[in-house]
Amino acid sequence: MAFVSGCGRAPDAPSSSAAVAKAGSDSPRRVRPYRPLRGRGAFTRVYRVGRRIRRGDVTVVTSSEGAGLPLVGLVAGKRVGNAVERNRAKRRMREAMARVPLEHDTVYVVIAGPGVNEADFDRLVDWLQEASDAGSADAGEEDA
Repeated sequence: MAFVSGCGRAPDAPSSSAAVAKAGSDSPRRVRPYRPLRGRGAFTRVYRVGRRIRRGDVTVVTSSEGAGLPLVGLVAGKRVGNAVERNRAKRRMREAMARVPLEHDTVYVVIAGPGVNEADFDRLVDWLQEASDAGSADAGEEDA
């Protein structure tokens, strides 16, 4: 009797780990419509001078100190959950922010609440849309 392995690679599949890594990197990178906010000082500056708007389980702090593309910083504290849940919350918020039209020359810090992971994704996008619109409208009123 002949035995056939059920775990063998497919005939067309790459055989080495280097070839597999290269094949996986061929997928296009998604270009976000914003740049990430980096550094503790940048977050602190936005917290100090920005305007806070809360919608649902999301708080958005906006500041008109940016230059060029919008800057977006994401915060998920321990009240969101363990590390896995915090990372999931940030991934969801990152994708939701990519679907929200953002103002140029504006900095956004998005703070996740404990219900971000349980909320429907469309509801999360709506919360972020409402909060960013309210923050932009309030900033425009201050300039007038």
